[in-house]
Amino acid sequence: MRKRVGQAGFTIIEVMIVVTVIGVLAAIVLPTYRVNTVRAKVSEALLAFGPCKSTVSELYISGGDPPGAGNWGCENAGPVSAYVASIATSDEGIIRIELQGDPRINLFEITLAPLDETGTYPSGGNVPKTWRCGNTADLVQAGGTPSYALDPKYLPNSCKGY
Repeated sequence: MRKRVGQAGFTIIEVMIVVTVIGVLAAIVLPTYRVNTVRAKVSEALLAFGPCKSTVSELYISGGDPPGAGNWGCENAGPVSAYVASIATSDEGIIRIELQGDPRINLFEITLAPLDETGTYPSGGNVPKTWRCGNTADLVQAGGTPSYALDPKYLPNSCKGY
């Protein structure tokens, strides 16, 4: 007596449906993943603003006069970290970092500008009340060019240009 054994497995239609669903999900998720990986690198690069931000704040709080572009004592022309190629400052204390470490951000720049209570750059004796990050106008003021401004989609939420 022979027993009849039935076949087991998936039909070709079921396999095609699963592959289609995976393909659609990948098409939606991968671009977002790529943007978020660059955003994480930029977030790490923003840590380079820290020492210069403290230096600029201390000078304005103490009532001193700005020392001029490149003379704040926190600039660095060499590689600063894996994602920061250089740090520069302007007359007003605007801090400009040049990015590196990823083809999507190489040679692009981000600025951090001190602003007083009127929303303008402080002068001697005016204390910075807030800091504006990622604004293209600050990049021009700091000696950069708008063509090197980082694409806003790569800026983390803490640095959106306002």
